Amino acid sequence: IREALTINMEESYAVIDLKSFYASCECASRGLDIFSTPLVVADPTRSINTIVMSTTPYLKEKYGVPNVCRVKSLPQLDNMIFAQPRMAYYIEISAKVVSIFLDFVSEEDLHVYSIDESFLHLSPYLSLYKTTPEGLCKLIQKRIKDELGLLATCGIGPNMFLAKACLDNEAKKVSPYIAKWTFGDVKNKLWKITPITSIWGISNGIGSRLFKMGIRNLEGLAKVDVSLLEKEFGIIGHQLHDMANGIDRTNIREKYVPKETSISIGQTLMRDYDYKGAKLVLREMCDDLCFRLRSSFYQTALVGVCVVYSDSTLFSRQKSLDIYSDDNDTLYKVIIDIFNDFYNGSPIRNLHISFGKLDSFSFSQASLFENAEELEEKKNLHASMDKIIRTYGKNSLLRASSGLKDSTIKNRHNQIGGHKA
Repeated sequence: IREALTINMEESYAVIDLKSFYASCECASRGLDIFSTPLVVADPTRSINTIVMSTTPYLKEKYGVPNVCRVKSLPQLDNMIFAQPRMAYYIEISAKVVSIFLDFVSEEDLHVYSIDESFLHLSPYLSLYKTTPEGLCKLIQKRIKDELGLLATCGIGPNMFLAKACLDNEAKKVSPYIAKWTFGDVKNKLWKITPITSIWGISNGIGSRLFKMGIRNLEGLAKVDVSLLEKEFGIIGHQLHDMANGIDRTNIREKYVPKETSISIGQTLMRDYDYKGAKLVLREMCDDLCFRLRSSFYQTALVGVCVVYSDSTLFSRQKSLDIYSDDNDTLYKVIIDIFNDFYNGSPIRNLHISFGKLDSFSFSQASLFENAEELEEKKNLHASMDKIIRTYGKNSLLRASSGLKDSTIKNRHNQIGGHKA
């Protein structure tokens, strides 16, 4: 704790979360109150097993509806409102919220964590607005409510971790939905949180390993010899020890840039698929991912395929390429080679492909075994097709196989994140 007091002593961070975001967007658009309206964001026309994206606090508090459930698990209410997901609308509202944040802080002091949650560095702006961290958060909270009709919850702390812990364990729960933790709250609030896996940054896997070491809570984690944690977790052990003591050395202005990047696409199928149907869907997914690859001016040298069967078993494999490529046919052949090598004939419910080892390119090195003229023709063809898709939309240019019953591409292009756009 003494070390924590010397770190970021004058700093103030806030984590701002939009309460029941998707459901709140739907209530706001209808002029309804989230605390008295039984509204669910889900598409019940799919099936009773459809995942519920969001519910109002009314359903959570009165009927105990969890954050994640399926339509079949919802209480049977005559006045239940089912709101069809509108992902494009939610993204638009999220962008407006971020725009409000940027009216108060600069881009370098803002980290958008998810569609409904962001970190803000408040310290540099308190003298400008002549207010406290709580006062600045109330101003932001009021702007969001007045302009968008959404309720923002705000956790404040001397670093990003304590602000997040404050949000999740206090600010979200009680009106006026603003709370502040200091280093003095580490012992009486942070250490009291159970189970240990409910803390942001401690997964079930890490939690089970800590349990085997005899560590049941954050107090035990804070007091254990850090060398034991280092032996078990490596450098992460030091981070866990710091976290349990309320220490977070993260600088929000130091943006993380990954050394290696990848892109991926996946989908859960609405019924069991066989070999032939899965091949068709893999071809469509490959076309979409190749379009994204070229649009980002990348080529790939690593292809990954993951197939999940109906019984939840799976296989996941990768294959490296000798030459970087962005060609649909070349990459699809690698995908099918992996699929043929490991597919066991069982019904399929989920498909996922990825391209890794991405590298930007300004020229292509032709293989001695390839025809340079054919490669140039194919490159020009892809450029023309990509231009048509960017201009007229993803469904403007499709393979003839998109008309087959196993095809999912037309419907998927009208979705965002697997939900209706």
